[in-house]
Amino acid sequence: MSSLVKEDLAKRLFGPRRQRLQEFIEVEGSGGGRCYLCAAVTRSEEVEICLVKHWRVDREEKYEIAAKWLLRDLEMIDGKEADTDNPWFDMHFQEVCSLEAHSCASKYAFARTLSQLNARYLKKDLKIVNFDDTYLNDDSIWSSNNRDCLVLMRICFYAFNLLCLSLWPLS
Repeated sequence: MSSLVKEDLAKRLFGPRRQRLQEFIEVEGSGGGRCYLCAAVTRSEEVEICLVKHWRVDREEKYEIAAKWLLRDLEMIDGKEADTDNPWFDMHFQEVCSLEAHSCASKYAFARTLSQLNARYLKKDLKIVNFDDTYLNDDSIWSSNNRDCLVLMRICFYAFNLLCLSLWPLS
């Protein structure tokens, strides 16, 4: 489903603006409809971060950019708590933008994408705090399109190991 939404966003909203949509995640929005946080690259190779509102009128999908920032203006991404399954995060520009991702895995996917785009286009010191570095690094297992499932699988495996250890007799 998410690939269809990404394709639709790329075609209807970012394509006409001649931008390449790199990543999007669903975030909690106020009011009706869905909201997406998107990272796109412009023709001049600037990276834009957009908050997009999505709603349906009759049978037609509508998208509107509600807020827009540049990656070069992003000072820090704060994941709030690295050791809990927490979908909340803050993006620090001149003001702080607090968001709730649809899942913790999508929060990590977006932070990874911004880190990669920063390394490719800006090479500036981008602070990413309160994230588990294990899930932010891009090693070979993470290079597939199913990164979010792998993050979830690793978290579940870790939790299962903790459960097993807690049930193990100490005698």
